[in-house]
Amino acid sequence: MSIRFVIALMLFNMTSTRVARVLLTFYAIKLGASPVVIGMLAATFSIIPILFSWHSGRLSDRFGSRWLLLIGMAGSAAGILLPYFMPSLTTIFIAGVLSGLSITFCNVSLQNLVGLLSTADNRARNFSNYTVAGSFTGFIGPLIAGFAIDHAGYANTCLWVIALAAVPIAMLIFLGGVLPRGSGHAAPAGGLRHTLKVPGTSRALIASALSQVGLDLFQFYIPVYGSNIGLSPSVIGMVLSAYAAASFTARFLLPGLIKKWGEMKALSAAFGLAAAALVLVPLCKSAVALAMVAFMFGFGLGCVTPITMLLLFTQSPEGRSGEAMGLRMAVDNMTRLVGPVLFGTIATVLGLSAVFLLNAALLGIAGAVMRRTAFARK
Repeated sequence: MSIRFVIALMLFNMTSTRVARVLLTFYAIKLGASPVVIGMLAATFSIIPILFSWHSGRLSDRFGSRWLLLIGMAGSAAGILLPYFMPSLTTIFIAGVLSGLSITFCNVSLQNLVGLLSTADNRARNFSNYTVAGSFTGFIGPLIAGFAIDHAGYANTCLWVIALAAVPIAMLIFLGGVLPRGSGHAAPAGGLRHTLKVPGTSRALIASALSQVGLDLFQFYIPVYGSNIGLSPSVIGMVLSAYAAASFTARFLLPGLIKKWGEMKALSAAFGLAAAALVLVPLCKSAVALAMVAFMFGFGLGCVTPITMLLLFTQSPEGRSGEAMGLRMAVDNMTRLVGPVLFGTIATVLGLSAVFLLNAALLGIAGAVMRRTAFARK
């Protein structure tokens, strides 16, 4: 089975999921939800993966990916029908929970499939291409949602989501039988603590979590910083676009970097570049300077996600790669809940510059640790 089949599944499923997220948020606002309620709705997209990602990975190892993918995609599509027929905040929250389950089952299984269907020679490139496709869904999903809401209305946009989700469901029904099957055996003995003891797992998880903190910080606080130095919303949007462009570029070039330097040295360089960019942010007083720094930061962090996926897959014990991918997703989503609160408190007490400098220190330390590991392996 070609890796292209897996990437096509991800493209349609993640696009429908991202459209659904935007739709549910705006639908809740239309129905009179307060900012607190909107925050609770956003939290449902992260809490479900925190609770179920590791277990989803174990199920993927045992039973294979096809049925987990079908359950996740069909459940999300069914959930989005509820606000279509019965628009209320209650049905929107139910749809949000089912969307979170879909993300949990689908992302863990699809990432695991990328590793299973790859060889040692092309695994780095395949993980890189997978993350490039994921970035594309982050770009096109909100565009589709906004266009559909404006031209078709909130209720009918639910049908757009279902139409997008129907494509990968049909692909799995008619072609999914050729996907790798699970072991068929019960999950190996040992709980979460046992998984964390696998050599290299903790380092890869910490790297992934720090990358998520950095990304959230950038997306939340660059608009605030840009406003403070007098930039307009449209200009700030272009600065954020520079980050996205750099991330795309990095993921295309990453396989060559890994081939030249190896995973750990490339990861160390990526963290170092991102840390340097954050140190420069408080010194930027123009849009051009801030966009250049955003490009630096995006190039660095754009390399981290595919490398951590690659490391977790290759270092996981045989038959437990899905478990490792699920653990990564759980940790990342936990970080998405805790990180913004922590750095928001720091920004309130110490100021905005302290947020960038502290995060730069964390990324710099991570880069130094990864470099030391790279030399130790050598």
